[in-house]
Amino acid sequence: MFNKILIANRGEIALRIIRTCREMGIKTVAVYSTADKDSLHVRFADEAVCIGKPQSSDSYLNMTRLIAAAEITNADAVHPGYGFLAENALFSEVCSQNGLKFIGPLPDQIRSMGDKITAKETMIKAGVPCIPGSEGLLESFAEAQKIAVGIGYPIILKATAGGGGKGMRVVWKEEDMEKAFNSAKAEALASFKNDGVYMEKFVEEPRHIEIQVAGDQFGTVCHLSERDCSIQRRHQKLVEESPSPFMTPELRYAMGEAAKKAASAINYEGVGTVEFLVDKYRNFYFMEMNTRIQVEHCVTEEVINFDLIKEQIKIAGGSRISGRDYEPLDLHAIECRINAEDPYNDFRPSPGKITVLHQPGGHGVRVDSHVYAGYTIPPYYDSMIGKLITVARTREEAIDTMYRALSEYVIEGIKTTIPFHLQLMQDERFRSGDFNTKFMEGFVLK
Repeated sequence: MFNKILIANRGEIALRIIRTCREMGIKTVAVYSTADKDSLHVRFADEAVCIGKPQSSDSYLNMTRLIAAAEITNADAVHPGYGFLAENALFSEVCSQNGLKFIGPLPDQIRSMGDKITAKETMIKAGVPCIPGSEGLLESFAEAQKIAVGIGYPIILKATAGGGGKGMRVVWKEEDMEKAFNSAKAEALASFKNDGVYMEKFVEEPRHIEIQVAGDQFGTVCHLSERDCSIQRRHQKLVEESPSPFMTPELRYAMGEAAKKAASAINYEGVGTVEFLVDKYRNFYFMEMNTRIQVEHCVTEEVINFDLIKEQIKIAGGSRISGRDYEPLDLHAIECRINAEDPYNDFRPSPGKITVLHQPGGHGVRVDSHVYAGYTIPPYYDSMIGKLITVARTREEAIDTMYRALSEYVIEGIKTTIPFHLQLMQDERFRSGDFNTKFMEGFVLK
């Protein structure tokens, strides 16, 4: 097992990794930008190294500085967390070249899932259900128009190097096709320096359900049940839960087997997530694979009583997994992302100093956060400042516990998404489980 792990990330996930490492007797190195010098992950790591200015390109995305920090502290492994360089094949490669174990997949495994066209082709060969669409990148508008007519409107255009909804356009009728095609390519080029786009049939009233998977260095894979991430805004997740209220035992088995096929097809090493769109008839289609730990891994941990970060580290250290699939215990968990955003002002980011903070507690309540009273949230990074997770024996009880916990979650000095989550927990459609990825389009904050 490793002696010392450098955590190439910041904030909540860095602190989360530090906690597991301490339980495993592994020393940790935190890296930080000058804007993060007062973050809790810096305080609780065994060592901390400043790697640059606030901009991510000068710090958390700077491979040279990260490797240098690992070398001067004699770290023998690097944990990338999520975001930043977590799914960067080159960083995984550079770590290996410098004698550091990248706690995550091998470079070729990351590449195979990082490009959506390649990923889809791999999944089709593996027998994983995929949405009908173009076989590869669209070479011209004429080709796009012909394929769209063949599979039928509505269709969706997606950037092959995309994420977060960038380079994505839904087209409902033929006369809107040309404008959407041109704007999708332009946005993809501006966002990712790659204007490649492909087409899929647009799935109406979809649920976003993902399967947590794990694979070891010996070819064994398993799944660890599902998460429902359908409550999202502009393709950004707001609330996640496990198990999905839409799930049946038959669907869980089928999706679990498909996710294992996906992981086996690339000899996946580490923990990861296979994401699916599920239509109202419970037909499911591969969407993408995240080759990293996810923000919402906590809800899975709560319903199967399993430390996924520990499993990541053990797999990277050469441990075998049992290969046993995990289904939820008789529990239900919900996670609300607490963001420094103003939900009454189009969720505009709200950086600044937290003047008062009281975090909730009690039975069935977990808070993963790196902030405290007096902490100043910098404006340079993602606005998530914490995750509130509740777990109970039923979904209704988990929602009630969440509402109670949100009611006693006090953050002053900045705006947060707590008022939104409070209203959501009392929304009848949400409480009944009657929602899909379009839920937020009709949601009005009061």
